[in-house]
Amino acid sequence: MTDRQRSLTLSRNRRQGAQQTDDLAGILAAKVVGQPNVIDALVPCVEMFQAGLAPDNRPVGVFLLLGPTGTGKTRTVEALAEALHGSAKSMLKIDCGEYQMEHEVAKLIGAPPGYLGHRETQPALTQQKLTSVASENCGLSLVLFDEIEKAAPSMARLMLGLLDRGILRLGDNTQVSFEKTIVFMTSNLGAREMMREIAPEVGFQSAVAVDPGEVAGKLEKVAMSAVRRKFSPEFVNRIDHVITYQPLDAESFSSIVDHEVDRLQRHVAVRLGSRAFSVDVPWAVRHWLMEKGTSVEYGARELKRTVHRHLTQPLAAMVTRGEIEPGGCVLVGVRRDRETLVLGTGKAGTPRSSAQPIALLVDGNRELLQFLEQVIAEEGWETLTAGTAAEARRVAARRKPHVLLTDAVLPDDRGANVALQLCETIPDLQAVVTTGDVLPTEEERTLIRNGIAVLEKPFPVREAMSLLRSQLLRRPSGRLGDSPRAA
Repeated sequence: MTDRQRSLTLSRNRRQGAQQTDDLAGILAAKVVGQPNVIDALVPCVEMFQAGLAPDNRPVGVFLLLGPTGTGKTRTVEALAEALHGSAKSMLKIDCGEYQMEHEVAKLIGAPPGYLGHRETQPALTQQKLTSVASENCGLSLVLFDEIEKAAPSMARLMLGLLDRGILRLGDNTQVSFEKTIVFMTSNLGAREMMREIAPEVGFQSAVAVDPGEVAGKLEKVAMSAVRRKFSPEFVNRIDHVITYQPLDAESFSSIVDHEVDRLQRHVAVRLGSRAFSVDVPWAVRHWLMEKGTSVEYGARELKRTVHRHLTQPLAAMVTRGEIEPGGCVLVGVRRDRETLVLGTGKAGTPRSSAQPIALLVDGNRELLQFLEQVIAEEGWETLTAGTAAEARRVAARRKPHVLLTDAVLPDDRGANVALQLCETIPDLQAVVTTGDVLPTEEERTLIRNGIAVLEKPFPVREAMSLLRSQLLRRPSGRLGDSPRAA
């Protein structure tokens, strides 16, 4: 290849890389839920490599990912592999739990000449293996040391040269270059202390509302303290980014449910081929899965187990019994006891239920109603509108909404009466009453007792949207008249 051809090839690769990283942040944000600080650190690192400005004689980046289990640490590396190479498996993963004994660390680099088993021991880290996890689209290799704290201390000493100079010397004295790699290390160091900060069980702090910003700062301090106790200063000093993952909130769990349902549908299509079928999982079912699978302690893994247990396994049983026709549709609902799901079959072409929540907006001011409808529709929600209490009741009878936003004063009734009545007839409906005046004391007490939020006018539209979302994603605790449905 001539110098000109080499230059043109390099230029073309850089243009392709630039196009690839243009939307990298958006791709990662869709795959890694609830961790924007991770994306902010990763994207510039990849862009630096694609621009040809990565540092010489060292890895492109070294990341230590900390945080509670199930918050997406390993998923981050898989998502980056999918975005760069098209497959979550396009990375070199070292499970550090397999290297807990000092002598086992030698498996990484192989036994030196003269030692027993020299020819039989194949190193886990070789230049060939590094190159194999790159692709034509991107020459960047991803290396993951999973649960680094479980490895023997000699693992950290072995990695000092790798992290600093980008060179690893194998047992046969050959060198492996890590210049075109990003090295990730995940760890659960400090996880128990983090859980006590996230969900204190005893004492005054357990009764106080937790500020997410304050919790994030505390988790970072706990994580760094645990890292410094475990690793030497020279090892910590070779890490470019130490990122502490935050606990997942209700919105994150809701997004993960959507991802898992979409993944299940793709899995059915790929595995069954001509026998594939569609799975109709309406929003109410997704909300139920989120309720059952939300776990502060176990994070997203518990949610994935819930989807597997309540959705994937019953589907598999139906396929085994031949109950689903090719090209048909499986309709999923929640039983009346709210303990299990019920699955039925429909014909091909059956209209799919909405996978997003339905909001009913009730207000006598048509201009305000149209404005709220537009804002909520932009969030991807389905909207229903009504100008009177009677119209609201008729609309709710036809399409049962998941959330209600009603003005306190309607042309033909009080908004509180509409909210109380619809909450009584529609299970798990979450309601918000807006008012420009002080509500009568007894009416306000009744609303609060039944978990119906009150929003004073004028209000920022985004604040109203945030309140609707928080009401919608909280756990329903019972029917009207039971324990409060919202704090």
